[in-house]
Amino acid sequence: MSNKVKSSQDTPKILSEIAELALAKKANEVIGIDVRGLTSFVDYFLICSADTEPQVKAIADNIRRGTPSKPWHLEGYEHSRWVLLDYIDVLVHVFRSEEREYYSLEKLWADAPTIPFEDERPETKSE
Repeated sequence: MSNKVKSSQDTPKILSEIAELALAKKANEVIGIDVRGLTSFVDYFLICSADTEPQVKAIADNIRRGTPSKPWHLEGYEHSRWVLLDYIDVLVHVFRSEEREYYSLEKLWADAPTIPFEDERPETKSE
């Protein structure tokens, strides 16, 4: 029996929604990694980072509030240096910038296709 709540057709949509929630809190370098052909425990990773622990927490909080279901598992929230949110088909990693560089998950999964996400809202500049 599978723990998967949504069909795999919904997974790319869920990944995009989570990415938008991270971007709404100014997450840096938001990417998805499609690991469907490389592992059986998850379909996608979503990786993003922030420069401060409060911002890491704000990104994780926004994702938790904005998704219709609770994460199946949450880890690292207390210290907010690497927060992991497990949504079964999408595993979200919210890093402090230093930890992201150190652990370099993108390099570990270099064989997998990546999906970059960017904030499409125009930036306002103060003069």
